[in-house]
Amino acid sequence: MGKVAKTDDEWRGSLTTEEYQITRNAGTERAFTGVYWDTKTPGIYNCKCCDTPLFDSETKYDSGSGWPSFYAPIAEDLVITREDDSMGMRRNEVLCAACDAHLGHVFPDGPQPTGRRFCLNSASLRLDEQSS
Repeated sequence: MGKVAKTDDEWRGSLTTEEYQITRNAGTERAFTGVYWDTKTPGIYNCKCCDTPLFDSETKYDSGSGWPSFYAPIAEDLVITREDDSMGMRRNEVLCAACDAHLGHVFPDGPQPTGRRFCLNSASLRLDEQSS
């Protein structure tokens, strides 16, 4: 998989102000406000910036956090993590491996089989709906 590279102006031109702030500047949408926090529609969640398929709705669950939560990406190499010490706490930031878009954070309190909770921003995702 090759890296998607765009200039800052190109990112600004292809994203809304909120999407840009979240995906390119590691922002966060308010809990219970994103379009996908309680969506049950079957499909694949793609990166909003580069359209890489990242998460399957089969791994989405209601974590009670107010953000879309998944217990696993489609494939481990589709996302990367890095330590995030902002907000006065240590967390693991989740980014799209193809374009480095900020997606959210991953925590070790999710359900089995992985025990992980990928807590993501709706503004970082685009749902490709699939008929059930």
